[in-house]
Amino acid sequence: MRTHSPSSHAGFSIRLSPFDIVVAAVAPILAVYLRLPGASAGFAAGVYCFVSLIFSLIGFAVLRIHGAVPRYLSMHDARDLALAVLAAMLPTCVVLFTFTRLEGIPRSVPAIHALLLGAGLIAVRAFARIAEEERRARNGARPSVPEHIILIGLNDLSVLFMKYLEAADGGERRVVAVLDENPRWYGRSVNGVRVYGPPAHLDRLIAEFLTHGVAIGRVVVGIEAAELSAPAAAEIRRVCAVRRLELAFLPQLFALDGDRRRPPPAAAAAAAPGASLASSPYFTARRAIDFAVALVLIAALAPFWSLAALIAFIDVGSPVLFWQQRIGRGGRAFHLYKFRTLRPAFGRDGRELPEERRLSRAGRFLRRTRLDELPQLVNVLVGDMALIGPRPLLPQDQPDNPGARLSVRPGITGWAQVNGGVLLSPAEKAGLDAWYIGHASPLLDLRILLLTVRSVVSGDRRPEPAAKAELAAAARRPVVSTRFAAAAGDRKLRGEARTL
Repeated sequence: MRTHSPSSHAGFSIRLSPFDIVVAAVAPILAVYLRLPGASAGFAAGVYCFVSLIFSLIGFAVLRIHGAVPRYLSMHDARDLALAVLAAMLPTCVVLFTFTRLEGIPRSVPAIHALLLGAGLIAVRAFARIAEEERRARNGARPSVPEHIILIGLNDLSVLFMKYLEAADGGERRVVAVLDENPRWYGRSVNGVRVYGPPAHLDRLIAEFLTHGVAIGRVVVGIEAAELSAPAAAEIRRVCAVRRLELAFLPQLFALDGDRRRPPPAAAAAAAPGASLASSPYFTARRAIDFAVALVLIAALAPFWSLAALIAFIDVGSPVLFWQQRIGRGGRAFHLYKFRTLRPAFGRDGRELPEERRLSRAGRFLRRTRLDELPQLVNVLVGDMALIGPRPLLPQDQPDNPGARLSVRPGITGWAQVNGGVLLSPAEKAGLDAWYIGHASPLLDLRILLLTVRSVVSGDRRPEPAAKAELAAAARRPVVSTRFAAAAGDRKLRGEARTL
């Protein structure tokens, strides 16, 4: 899961590279010339070149392709370049075809233009990377002989270490061999480096490399020492001691030593008693309903999405979305999205803003009408959330025993939200959420949806103290059924619930 920048630090700014501007201006001219050599393309070609340049610059600014560092180009940056080419070509063709039907412009020109534009953007970055490497080579002399490393233990961390040395260490260190205790990897290659055999072959392999003039300077183990067999660990330490080689363990270097296999507290709690509630047929069947309803609501509420985004943009600026990492079903972390309602914590002069000034009238309006919650319909669509359920909490706000609440998908609205919402204490919300998980049913969910509409219109209301206390007490009892019509002994409780 990729973690985004905090919302108040991700402002939008227009920055364009002069080299990208030159490529955007030259690419359409060259495309027209290649298709119509020696001919005067006339006014239509000029219009095409001008319009394509405008849309190219807009696409470059929106996608911020100038923001990538050439030395560290990634697949994400390559995707942005492809989108920039598409953002330049598609509007150009649509606009010109709508008004001129591309009269005077051969139909192959946009395709040639796209290829030239993409090739030019890549070439600019390739030359920038070469220039950067030359500058680094002039400023700092590299050792004539790099340090050679033997890597022991094949896993994701080991492969990441190899790629790091290849990409960022400037060739000063390189892995020349891999050893692993799993026989099925013998003879295969990882990132271009061969797996020679088990760790027991370490001493012989070092001697073979030395025969070819390759001196091993370090042995790196990609797994924890406890994961090595006792003979392998003893042999590795013996060889390094005899040959005076440095021995390093990657988990220690990256501060990952310890019991990494231990589940986080939230995930461990999700596996505690009560997690079996999620196996209720109703929660299983409701996923399809949530998906269909969320899809319809996203389309039907599109005008409100636009209104909320416009209000957020005018009030707090870009970006308009705010995110938090919350804990969902099974203790899995996910990004919950809202429209931003708070201004940045620091003003343009660098001074910290008081909390009362960060929430404006526009922000209060978005919160009061629940319009800031609309992006969570996308969370429902992808399966991170449900329409109805306990509200997802931040990791630090999880209760001591969250097993029951983490056994179901968190919801946009829930039983606690329609029975007090922000007016309730965390303990009161936990009691109401636990009661809902044990008594969820279609009728109860329909009632929650109706009460949600009431809350949006009239605001949050606290439940009656007697009913709230009864529900909290019920949440502490063992749940014997997940159906709304559970047992005769719950009839009085359900009667109290209806008064809320």
